Amino acid sequence: MQLAPIERRNNLSRHEFKNEYLDKNIPVVLVDLAAQWPAINKWTWDFLRNGYGDLTIPLFSNDYHDPGKNYMEARKFMSFGEYLTLIQNKPTDYRMFLYNIFEHAPELISDFSIPDIMDGFMEKFPFMFFGGEGSTVSLHYDIDCSCVFHTHFQTEKRCILFAPDQSRLLYKLPFTVHSYADILQPDYTAFPALRHVKGYEITLRHGETLFMPAMYWHYMHYLKGGFSLSLRANPSPLMKVKGAMNIARHYFVDKGMNRVMGKRWKEYKINLAKSRALKSLESLPS
Repeated sequence: MQLAPIERRNNLSRHEFKNEYLDKNIPVVLVDLAAQWPAINKWTWDFLRNGYGDLTIPLFSNDYHDPGKNYMEARKFMSFGEYLTLIQNKPTDYRMFLYNIFEHAPELISDFSIPDIMDGFMEKFPFMFFGGEGSTVSLHYDIDCSCVFHTHFQTEKRCILFAPDQSRLLYKLPFTVHSYADILQPDYTAFPALRHVKGYEITLRHGETLFMPAMYWHYMHYLKGGFSLSLRANPSPLMKVKGAMNIARHYFVDKGMNRVMGKRWKEYKINLAKSRALKSLESLPS
């Protein structure tokens, strides 16, 4: 596996961003995109805990993709304040996502602004992500095929990215937007195609924004407990169609077959991912 560092840029103009990154489908860290947001200084552990600690939130763990009746469902519920204290002080694999805190705390929306660095931002769909020290987000690309501007708060987390053309070498599970390969500790015996994968990595710091182009694979590792905000932009009508197809496959095919077949469905997906990776490996120039 070859991982190149992601560039950090300051004062990037809209024109520079389009020509150097968006059009070339290359990720970049925008160091100062969020510098003027009130959230950068305002959103502390105490602020969120004191203001919104009574909210009951869903939490997900590393068995999120295990087949069966709980496939891709929350594993437990906890008060937001209790959860913030947990991830601030000790390691845990519990993460919070797929929960729109802004529906319950709409005033937080005024603490950040939609960038003008590109068109197509979906203002109705900002999402926050929380994780404890050591927790990971398994390798995937976002189901709606949008570009993502991912701003981190308080601590640091390692981000590993791969372009869409690396999908089969990454053991993409069919009918999903996920891989089952462990990117943090790759097993090249079990996953030989990973030796040939080329990607990017960065340790994202407080206040920095990672731009991930549409359909970019990403793996997140929380080095310390922290949280992030993702703003999404749809770059083209074609990506909207691909996103709609992904959502349909997930809810009607993948979830449906999981209910019918359970573990056998996951085994089928894994075997097909291995077969496709092997074919891609065989087609690489020697």
